[in-house]
Amino acid sequence: MSSSAKDKAKTPEGFTSLKTEAPPKNTVGFGALKAAAIQVNKYMKASDALKLSLKINQKGGFDCPGCAWPDPDDERSAIGEYCENGMKAIAEEAQNKTINRDFFVKYSVDELTNFTDFEIGKSGRLAEPMFLPEGATHYQPISWEAAFEKVGSHLNALNNPDEAAFYTSGRTTNEAAFLYQLFVREFGTSNLPDCSNMCHEASGSALTETLGIGKGSVKLDDLYKAEVVMVIGQNPATNHPRMLSALEKCKNNGGKIIAINPLPEAGLIKFTDPQNPIKLLTGGTKLADVFVPITINGDVAFIKAILLKLLEKEEELGNVFDKHFIEEYTSDYNAFVADLKTYNFDECLKASGVSVDIFNQTFDLILNNEKIIVCWAMGLTQHENAVDNIRELVNLLLLKGSIGKEGAGTCPVRGHSNVQGDRTVGIWEAAPQAFLDKIETKYGFKPSAKHGFSVIETIKAMYEKKVKVFFGLGGNFISAVPDTGYSAQGLANCNLTVHVSTKLNRSHLVTGKEALILPCLGRTEKDYQKSGEQVQSVENSMGVVSSTKGILEPCSDALLSEVAVVCGVAHATLKHKTKVKWLSYKDDYKLVRDDIAEVVSGFEDYNTRLKNPSGFYLPNGARVRKFNTKTGKANFSVNKLPEWKLKDDELIMMTIRSHDQFNTTIYGLDDRYRGVFNERRIIFMNREDMEVRGLKEHQVVNLKSEFKGVKRHANNFKVVGYDIPKNCCATYFPETNVLVPLDSFAHTAKTPASKSVVITVEASV
Repeated sequence: MSSSAKDKAKTPEGFTSLKTEAPPKNTVGFGALKAAAIQVNKYMKASDALKLSLKINQKGGFDCPGCAWPDPDDERSAIGEYCENGMKAIAEEAQNKTINRDFFVKYSVDELTNFTDFEIGKSGRLAEPMFLPEGATHYQPISWEAAFEKVGSHLNALNNPDEAAFYTSGRTTNEAAFLYQLFVREFGTSNLPDCSNMCHEASGSALTETLGIGKGSVKLDDLYKAEVVMVIGQNPATNHPRMLSALEKCKNNGGKIIAINPLPEAGLIKFTDPQNPIKLLTGGTKLADVFVPITINGDVAFIKAILLKLLEKEEELGNVFDKHFIEEYTSDYNAFVADLKTYNFDECLKASGVSVDIFNQTFDLILNNEKIIVCWAMGLTQHENAVDNIRELVNLLLLKGSIGKEGAGTCPVRGHSNVQGDRTVGIWEAAPQAFLDKIETKYGFKPSAKHGFSVIETIKAMYEKKVKVFFGLGGNFISAVPDTGYSAQGLANCNLTVHVSTKLNRSHLVTGKEALILPCLGRTEKDYQKSGEQVQSVENSMGVVSSTKGILEPCSDALLSEVAVVCGVAHATLKHKTKVKWLSYKDDYKLVRDDIAEVVSGFEDYNTRLKNPSGFYLPNGARVRKFNTKTGKANFSVNKLPEWKLKDDELIMMTIRSHDQFNTTIYGLDDRYRGVFNERRIIFMNREDMEVRGLKEHQVVNLKSEFKGVKRHANNFKVVGYDIPKNCCATYFPETNVLVPLDSFAHTAKTPASKSVVITVEASV
C-alpha cells in the first residue's frame, strides 16, 4: 500500500550511533583540509577534484554552488578560493555516480522514502528525465520533448494561470532566472515563490523601508577596515567559511568582533586559515573579542538596551551620536527617541538573557567606535518579529553614522550562491510596477500587477487545491518549508509536480498525481549550445555580478541546462501565443543578457562588463548615502519587544544546520564543531533544563509543538547537553521542520518563524 504524502516527507526516525565530545576551541586548519579530502576522494574522481579546486571562485572559473560570500576584487589565492563546505558542495554536485532508469526500476517511490536524506543525496547525479504517471509506483523514463509537452498540457488545462506556482532555488543563474520569471509572467501569473521568502525576506523588507534598498551596503573591503564587526544570529564556520578570512583581516587591522548568538559557535572563537602554512603550524587567530550568549529571540531587547545606554551617554556627554549624519540624512529621529524612552534598561537586558558584565563589554566597543558593520543571517530573520530585529540594527547604525562610509554598514549574509541575483533579475511575487512596465515595453505583453503567492501562500493554496501545478526550478522544496505534513499534503493535492534538479532529493518522492524530474547541468559542468560553450552569471552577497563557466564535461548526454529547460517549457506551453523568441535564447545566452540590460536597472552593457575578470558592482544607494525611501532619507523606526511567554514545561526551539550540511543538502552525519558525530536526530539542551525534566545525556525524547490549537509531533531524538541559555534548545532541520507552524511567520515578510518554535520535551516510553 502506498505511503501517505506526510509519511513520504518525514525523515526516517531510526538512529545510527551517536557519539559526543567537547566542542573544539579552534576551527578550520588541518581538520578542514582532512574533511574536504575525505569528501572529494570518496565521491569524486581525483582528476575532477583537482581541476575544480583550482577553478572554484577564480576569475574565469566557476562560482561555488554553495554560499554567496563574495570573492576579493583583486588578489585571489593561487591555490584556490575554496573552503571545506565549498569542496563538499562540488563533491555533491560532481559526484562520480549517476542514476538513470535502472535505479528507478530497482526502487519504488515508497522504498526511496525509507532512505535518509543523506542516502538520497548520495544516490548519484540524475542522468535522464523521469516521469511518474498517476497511480504508478516507479518513475519511468520520458523524452525531453514529451516532458515539455506534459508540462504545457497541464498548464494550458488550468482554469486560470494563478492555479500554477513556480518556485526558484538560489542556485539558479541570472540568465535562467530572468527567463523563468519572463515565462511565468507571459503565462499570466505572478506566483513566483522563492527561497528568499524563507531566509532573508525579512532583511529585504526592513532594509528597503529604512535604507531604500533590500541589500547590504558594504563591500568586502569594508570588513577589513571596520573598527567593530557585529556577527549576529550567524555561524560563519559552517555556513560561510570564507567569511572567517575576512574577519581575520579585520582583526589583523585592529578591528574588534562581537559575536551574538545563543550557541557559542567554535568558528568565531578561533580560526586557522588552511591556506596559510604559518597559521597551520602556529595555531590561528582568536576572532570574537566578546561572545554574547543571547536568549533565543532576545535580539531586539539586547539592541534596545544598547540604544538606551547610548542615549543616556549622549544626553550626558554629547558626541556619542553622529548628529550631522542624523540631521542631514535621516528621518523620524525624534519619534524614535520618544519611543525608546518608554522602555526600561533593566527590563530589556533581562529579556535578552545577557549578563551585565557581557553587556558592558559589548557596549564599550560600540560606544567608542564609529566604523561599525553588522552581519546577520537566519538567526535574526526567522522570527515573527524578524523585520523588527533588522530595523533595530539599522537604528543603531544610524545613530552612529555607520551607513554609507568606509568600514561601516549593513551586511545580511545570504545563503545560496545566487539567491540575491535571482531577486534582482525578477524572481519576485511582488515585483515593483516599474519593472513590470519595462517587461511590457520590451516584449509587448502586459504582466499581471497582482501580487502572487509567496512560499507560505503557495503551500496553503496547494493544500486548498487552488494551485494545481507546482514547478520547482532547483531546490528541495519539501525539506526547506515549514509544517512538513501540511506542506506534503499540499504537494500531493496537485495534478502535476515538476522539479528541475541535479540530483535526487526528498521533494521528488512527495508528488502530485503525476510528477516529473527534469535533470539539469550543474554549476561545475560545461554548457554547450549552438553558439558554442556558454558563460552565465551570478550576484554575490555584496552586489557584485560575475561570470561562471563550467569546467567538467557533463555527467550525462541527456542533461539540459536550466536555460534550455525553461525555454523548452515556455515554447511548449505558449506555442504560437508567445511574443518571445524562446528557442533563440537557448542557443546563445548573450541574447538573454542583452535583454536583461534593457529591462533591469544596473545591467547596462551587460555582456561587455561581464568580461571584467572581477565582475562589476550593481548600484547601491545606501552605500553612497542616497536613500531611495519614501522620505528620501534613511528612516529611523519604532520597534516593539516580542511578546511571548513560556509555560514552566516549555522551551523555545530554533532549527539549525549541522556542519555537514548546506541548506537541505546533507553531506554527512557529523557536526564536529559542536562535538556531535554520526547522528542528526538530536536536541541540544541546557543541562539545568535537562535536570529539571529528569533527562539524561543521550536519552531518547519526543518533541511536541502547539500553535493556535494545532498540535505537531517529532519523535525519537537524543538529548545532548550543551552550553545554550536556559529555556532554549536547538535541533537540526529538516528533521524538525514538522514542528514549525505554517501560520507563524514574520510580519510584513512572511518568513517562517523557524528560529522561535515553542515546544515541550517528553521522555520516550
